[in-house]
Amino acid sequence: MVYHKGLHRYSVILAVCTFGLIFAGGLVTSTGSGLSVPDWPNTYGYFMFAFPIDKMVGGIVYEHTHRMIATVVGLLTVILAIWLGRKEERKWLRVLGYVALGAVIAQGVLGGLTVLYLLPVSISVGHAALAQTFFAIVCAIALFTSRWWDESSKFKDQNSKLEDLEIDKRRGVNLSWLSIGTTAAVYIQLILGALMRHTHSGLVVPDFPLAWGQFFPSLTPDAIASYNSRLIDANLWLAADGQVTAGQILIHMLHRLWAVVVTVMIIWTAISILRNRLLEKRVRVFGYYLIGLIILQITLGAFTVLTRKAVDITTLHVAVGALILITCVLLSLHAVKIYGVRRSPVVVPVAKKVENPFGKAIA
Repeated sequence: MVYHKGLHRYSVILAVCTFGLIFAGGLVTSTGSGLSVPDWPNTYGYFMFAFPIDKMVGGIVYEHTHRMIATVVGLLTVILAIWLGRKEERKWLRVLGYVALGAVIAQGVLGGLTVLYLLPVSISVGHAALAQTFFAIVCAIALFTSRWWDESSKFKDQNSKLEDLEIDKRRGVNLSWLSIGTTAAVYIQLILGALMRHTHSGLVVPDFPLAWGQFFPSLTPDAIASYNSRLIDANLWLAADGQVTAGQILIHMLHRLWAVVVTVMIIWTAISILRNRLLEKRVRVFGYYLIGLIILQITLGAFTVLTRKAVDITTLHVAVGALILITCVLLSLHAVKIYGVRRSPVVVPVAKKVENPFGKAIA
């Protein structure tokens, strides 16, 4: 297989641009600018890139910028798919390029429907989930086109004893499954986060780490009425927006409780990596990334509530969530590439008896 340095670097650039797009999307939701531009695909009747700069004020800045970045990412993805189709020898990777193209097209359509149908929850959440999926696909392509992926082989320390290799193989396969499970848990959490944002459930529980002073808030009608009254008095909710519902509180709490599951999974994965000193350095570094990112994310999640959803904190919370997902995805791909997902038995050589010239058997 021929390594294409330009293709790999281009894939990395597209991955970085996609992260910028997710960050811009986080700004749109954090500032409540989703309907600042009410038409699509035009912007107040203008062709997107012909919209006057002096008219980009207020929420239009965030929504219009998000659209322009999305368009650029879409065009870059078209080029990537064509480039992979012409240069890449691996059929499955060419197909993955077309999958990325289909995903970015679907993402654009969902973005348009989100505006035209006035931010329906189902479409908005689907739009957010597909953004994370597309980001993961692009980052995977960047890894698949790297020189390392081409040249790497399954981990095997030639200087280790056969027994040590058996133990390390078992740990490696366990790491593969553990990292895949952690990736799934993180993806679910990102969907729950999107559901919380788009149902306006972010501040229905305004305290942390407790929830309305309890481990799990009461959902009785009297308790809900009390929550509504206190939220309005604290200027965290407008009476014109209707009543906070038990469903919104459940969504908020589900996001918090699943965060505990994700934290346990990530710490478990990181410890499994760092305890095994036989792992390749390229894999071990993921352990440090995961610990740093989860500490940062928990801090941002707490301050998102305590700062009453400050725009910068909330947007960073979204962005770091995406980084955690990609870290888990890349770790999973590394683990599967090096160790696989099935344990292969270690063959121990058996001494054979041979006859010496004097007729005595020797081992």
